[in-house]
Amino acid sequence: MELIQQAYNGMMTAVIVILAGLIVLSIIRSILGPGISDRIIAVNMIGTMVIMITAVFSVLLNENYLADVCLIYAMISFLGVVVLCKVYTGVYLQRKHMKADLTAIEDNLKKQEEEEETQI
Repeated sequence: MELIQQAYNGMMTAVIVILAGLIVLSIIRSILGPGISDRIIAVNMIGTMVIMITAVFSVLLNENYLADVCLIYAMISFLGVVVLCKVYTGVYLQRKHMKADLTAIEDNLKKQEEEEETQI
């Protein structure tokens, strides 16, 4: 039984090390880009992998409160990505000289159609 426990602990440690390596790669991706959307996705991946590492630690250390930490971190990470996407959308619309309110959808569509006609 002790051999199985050692194998189980070794597997959990390997998972944590692999996830840590993937976090480093995601940090590199979030710094290098090439686009803002790539950076947002990399930040979301980092948050997800931190949640997975915390969950593995929860099982490995048999500490139930770490599962609560995972849930709270997941909510914060989700809200952070939503805010980043909202900011990115606003910057994108501003660069395209488009309005960002709900009543401007038809104006934006007309402007896109005009741009397409001028390109042809």
